[in-house]
Amino acid sequence: MKILVLGGTRFFGKKLVELCIQNGHEVTILTRGQSSNPFGNQVLHLIVDRNDANALTQILDGMTWDIVYDNICYSPNEARDLAKILQSKTKKLVFTSTLATYEADGVIKNEADFDPYTFGIRMGGIDDFTYGEGKRQAEAVLFKQATFPVVAVRFPIVVGEHDYTRRLHFHVEKILNEEPISLPNIDAKMSFITDDEAATFLYFAGISAIEGPFNATATGPISLKDLLGLIEDAIGEGDTYSW
Repeated sequence: MKILVLGGTRFFGKKLVELCIQNGHEVTILTRGQSSNPFGNQVLHLIVDRNDANALTQILDGMTWDIVYDNICYSPNEARDLAKILQSKTKKLVFTSTLATYEADGVIKNEADFDPYTFGIRMGGIDDFTYGEGKRQAEAVLFKQATFPVVAVRFPIVVGEHDYTRRLHFHVEKILNEEPISLPNIDAKMSFITDDEAATFLYFAGISAIEGPFNATATGPISLKDLLGLIEDAIGEGDTYSW
């Protein structure tokens, strides 16, 4: 199959591309060129600013794919432009969304708790919305306006050794250095998924027949207290901290 990945040079996007290559697919990646291409001639690398709709249209002219993965869409404007450009160019789009589309009230969510098919669209760019609202709006645009099947994969916090946001690294390094950590609610529970699991689910979402929104998380949430305890145990710090 021919696959296009928007993003794909870092973190779970890179692992997704690796999976696609390992399974014998013809892969194109599209980036702004700020990160180097780690795949060499195993992929076709297109460099363009996806927010420039005219430039994006031109660089994709004459190309088609079986699956398109969009890991770097954060606003309804980006979603609208991509849905329009990809008309007759793909058989399916897999959009990387987030559990932040749901209200953060401590209640475990299922996909029906946010319905993008009936959600009111408000157009704007990435600077016009919070992260969660931008993803809600992007989902709504894609599910209502795309002329091809769409899957929205709603991820929680993604963790892994190569996480460029260094969210988990921050806590590990604080504990290693025996530095204080300020947390508003140590008993708050959060959901996580590893970068390998995230890439595997994205790949599955593309090659399978599923459509619509899907939550993708590791089994069971974990409290911040328990997470930090696991970190302490892993690095041999024992009960250094009193949580």
